[in-house]
Amino acid sequence: MTRFSPADLKELHDAVGEALAADEPLELVAGGSKRDLGRPMQTPRTLDLSRLSGIRSYEPSELVLTAAAATPLDEVQELLAESGQMLAFEPPEWRSLFGSPLSRPTLGGVLACNLSGPRRIKAGAARDHFLGFRAVSGRGEIFKSGGRVVKNVTGYDLSKLMAGSYGTLAALEEVSVKVLPKPEHVATVVLCGLDPAAAAQVMSRALALPHEVSAAAYLPAGSVPAAIVGIAALRLEGPAPSVAFRRERLISELSSEYESTVLEDQASAVLWRAVREVEPLAGLNERVLWRISVAPARGAEFGEAIAHSLDALWYLDWGGGLVWVAVAGAEDGGAAVIRDAIRGADGHGTGHATLIRGSAALRSGVAVFEPQTPSLAALAARVKDAFDPHHILNPGRMAERS
Repeated sequence: MTRFSPADLKELHDAVGEALAADEPLELVAGGSKRDLGRPMQTPRTLDLSRLSGIRSYEPSELVLTAAAATPLDEVQELLAESGQMLAFEPPEWRSLFGSPLSRPTLGGVLACNLSGPRRIKAGAARDHFLGFRAVSGRGEIFKSGGRVVKNVTGYDLSKLMAGSYGTLAALEEVSVKVLPKPEHVATVVLCGLDPAAAAQVMSRALALPHEVSAAAYLPAGSVPAAIVGIAALRLEGPAPSVAFRRERLISELSSEYESTVLEDQASAVLWRAVREVEPLAGLNERVLWRISVAPARGAEFGEAIAHSLDALWYLDWGGGLVWVAVAGAEDGGAAVIRDAIRGADGHGTGHATLIRGSAALRSGVAVFEPQTPSLAALAARVKDAFDPHHILNPGRMAERS
């Protein structure tokens, strides 16, 4: 297998051009932490982007950071922390999820996969913080979009197109992101003894109240290892006096029927890291792991329905809008049951399920990403052909090669 490891934009351009000339597809790899995410690929050439690393520009007063795409995520976050700032979309690393503790998640990788953590319900998705990039397309052409500014009104917003493309449209060489100040204080209100229906009501009400809840999750009793009682966790962030006031108001308005406790700062951070990194389910390596997005009001009901039909453990993030499900014993990994449940009894339900962790055979045999309607699939194919007409970049990672 041939391996390219470009050190700059010119070498990246040359590597893609050489693959085009030889008509040999490329697998794009940087930190390696998400290599098993998506359909498995067998390509004769590997494009190792790990040398495209380093902070290019950081302007704390402008809330903008520009870095080479393969800059390790922990390096970015350490630099931001020195100035009291953060990546507000709270990107997950998923090191333990894929059994690769030595891998190094990269900034470009989390943007290309559009991965966001618990704060998504308040701060938005990764794509909403992706300001611009420079890349080489599957045509072997260098191009860029956006820039080092928060507002950009020129041309198309291609950053949102790259976010979630999993390296199938272009090889990112440089990315610019919006950053935000870290909250001064963090507290998490934990309500105990909730069944799924009660948790759905509590999270919905908490998010509707004017207390600026920045994260809401539910771990049901018995459906997650070591969870003795069902708990709903509600995070508050901001200046200490504001957090204290909102915390007391939230407790008084929501906890009359439930025992409550409060986790401050570090204890709160430990809880939300566990939720973000899927730690309640990450160690269950014998189980297939799904990440399912549904309407928040349906999350708890959906989790119960899946557990009733399958040998499944589950929990909720994003106020009920994100359901993590670990399935055992199903030949198709539970794909048919899960996708039928998304559509609902009337066939009109909406949502999408992504197979996050499973064997290579399973990821080759079922749709890893939610199957698209014919019209949407045709649009996606036209976009792919526009950026990568010869299908040399990560071919087959998102859909079976045509």
